[in-house]
Amino acid sequence: MLIADFGTSYVKLMDTRLGSVPPRIIPTREFDRGQRVDIATGHNGKSYTAYYVNELTALARGGERLIAEGSYTLLDCGSRDIKFVRYEQGQVKDMGWNAECGASMGFTIELLERYYDLDFANLAVPASSFSVTCGVLGMSHIFDAVVNGQSESEAVARFVKGIALNAFNFAGKPDKIYLSGGLCNNPLFVRSFPCDLFPLGRYVLLEGLKASLSLIGEYTG
Repeated sequence: MLIADFGTSYVKLMDTRLGSVPPRIIPTREFDRGQRVDIATGHNGKSYTAYYVNELTALARGGERLIAEGSYTLLDCGSRDIKFVRYEQGQVKDMGWNAECGASMGFTIELLERYYDLDFANLAVPASSFSVTCGVLGMSHIFDAVVNGQSESEAVARFVKGIALNAFNFAGKPDKIYLSGGLCNNPLFVRSFPCDLFPLGRYVLLEGLKASLSLIGEYTG
């Protein structure tokens, strides 16, 4: 089965018949628009499959496969939005999806990394942060700080911490978070959370699609 998570910036593609072969990551703008997959999630996924799984559903099912606990919060931070699911004693108790206050968080961080030629692994978590509720609009804080004499790296670090705190608040301020999405690979973002954080990587939604494969037979009859 060919499964895919169609993100705003990247497509994560996996052929489940290939066993331990890792998923491919393709920039969304380079993905072959004529290609189709067996099962998909992601905001562009409906255009490429006949069997689509809602992103929150895929996230929840992926968490069930990867997290050996009955109670936890799983937060997904992508290029375009943020979403979370909270379990208590093995049951979904709460979930949320925010494409406005979390708008373009991951995309903006990646853009700033390239524009300012930064290495987030080498940036320290700043003592203070900007109040950031939108990735794109929040960039004005960086420009203002740089104009007022702050270094570009410090200003961007405060921005990244502000985005992490916004995501933490959106998830309900838990003591521990399991993190999903491309920002798992951003050391500064990971270190900026004021709680215990456990990155699961960017393929959690693909794990959720694996859990959904058994439903395809029912769907196709």
